[in-house]
Amino acid sequence: MARLVAGTYGDALISLAEEENKIDALYDEVLSLQGILEDNPDFSVLMNHPKVTKEEKLQTLDAVFGGRMDAELLGFLKLLLQKDRYSELPAILDRFMAAVKERRGIGVAYVASPAELDDSRKKQIEAKLISTTKYKEMEIHYTVDESLIGGLVIRIGDKVVDSSIKTKLEGLKRELSKVSVQLA
Repeated sequence: MARLVAGTYGDALISLAEEENKIDALYDEVLSLQGILEDNPDFSVLMNHPKVTKEEKLQTLDAVFGGRMDAELLGFLKLLLQKDRYSELPAILDRFMAAVKERRGIGVAYVASPAELDDSRKKQIEAKLISTTKYKEMEIHYTVDESLIGGLVIRIGDKVVDSSIKTKLEGLKRELSKVSVQLA
């Protein structure tokens, strides 16, 4: 249900940005808003608290963001509040950001490796991802997962390429468990 809500409202925000011809401006605003919300988790607690009335929450939005944020984005936040969807804001903003990146030809990849990768290896990975996908640019998030033993796990959207030794060993283990040994 949460993904459906995030998709519906995220797509509505993208449509609003397109109609107003403000995709770049709203992208920058949303990026700033995400940073503000991340740096101030108590604000989200307040905005989602059941004992704070909607009117008080709307006044808080005006006091904090009024005149400092694009009017359409502030109106969108108020709409979420009125529809009791404010708790979904992080997912909605993520959906919006992903849609803008997709329109700009920027892919987002998550790469896990068993050890820290040096800059030359990261450039090789980026070049390979650009050449094998539809994207013109890649935003790559690297993590270290020592349990992989070797190889890489790359995720772009819902596609995963797993060339890790850990996965290969698990596959080998499954295959060996199916083999029955008969002694003569």
